[in-house]
Amino acid sequence: MKLKPVKTKRIYEEIVEQIRLLVSEGHVKAGDRLPSERDLAERLQVSRASVREALSALEMMGLLEIRSGEGTYIKQVNIDSVVAPLAWVLSMEKDTVLELLEVRKILETQAAVLAAERAETEELSEMRQALGEMKRDLKLERLGDASDHSFHYAIARGTRNKILIRLMNAISDTMHQTLRASRIKLYESEGIPERLYREHENIFLAIEAKSPDKARNLMLGHLEGVEKEYLKDL
Repeated sequence: MKLKPVKTKRIYEEIVEQIRLLVSEGHVKAGDRLPSERDLAERLQVSRASVREALSALEMMGLLEIRSGEGTYIKQVNIDSVVAPLAWVLSMEKDTVLELLEVRKILETQAAVLAAERAETEELSEMRQALGEMKRDLKLERLGDASDHSFHYAIARGTRNKILIRLMNAISDTMHQTLRASRIKLYESEGIPERLYREHENIFLAIEAKSPDKARNLMLGHLEGVEKEYLKDL
C-alpha cells in the first residue's frame, strides 16, 4: 500500500470550511449578506487575498452570490448539494514537476493575454502594488515568495475567469512548496533577482498597455528562464 505524506489545508480551504459550517448549522440563511472582505480578513486574521480566494471558491460551489458593488450574499442553504472544491493531489517526482512546469507555461502565458485584454483598475493596482513589494524585497535581499505570488495572482484575477484563477492558484501553491529550495538557490545567483524583477515589470507594462501578444511573449520568456534555472537542480 503506497501512502503519501499528509499535507495541511491551505488557508482559503479553512475559510471555506468555516463558512460552510455556518450555513449547515443554520447560523446564516439564504439572502444574508456576509461582512466585507476587509472585515472577514480582520476577524479570521488572514490576508484579504485568502478571503477573496475562499469567496471565489464558494461562489463556484453555488453557495454564495457576489454582486458587484453590493456585496456577497448567501445563495443556498442545502449544503449537501454543494460540490466540494477542486482538490489537487500531486506526487512530487521529477516527471510530475516537469509536467507541472509545462502546465504553468500553458496557463500563465494565456492568462497574460486575457489580463491584457480584460484587467481593470483594481487588478492593475494589485499588480503595481506587488511590484512595489518585489522592489522592497530586492533592496532588503529577501526571497520574495509572497510578492511573486501576489503578482501572478493579480494577473490571474485580471483574466476575469474564475476557473482559470482556481487552476492557477492550485499550481502556484504546489510550485511554491515543491521548488522552494531551488528558488533560494536562484535568488543567491548574482544578477538573477534583478533580472526577474525587470521581467515582472515588463510583463506588467505590457498588460497595462493592453498589448496581449507582447504580454504573452514576455511571460513565456520569463517562465522559460525560471524553468531553466529550476531544472539545474532537478
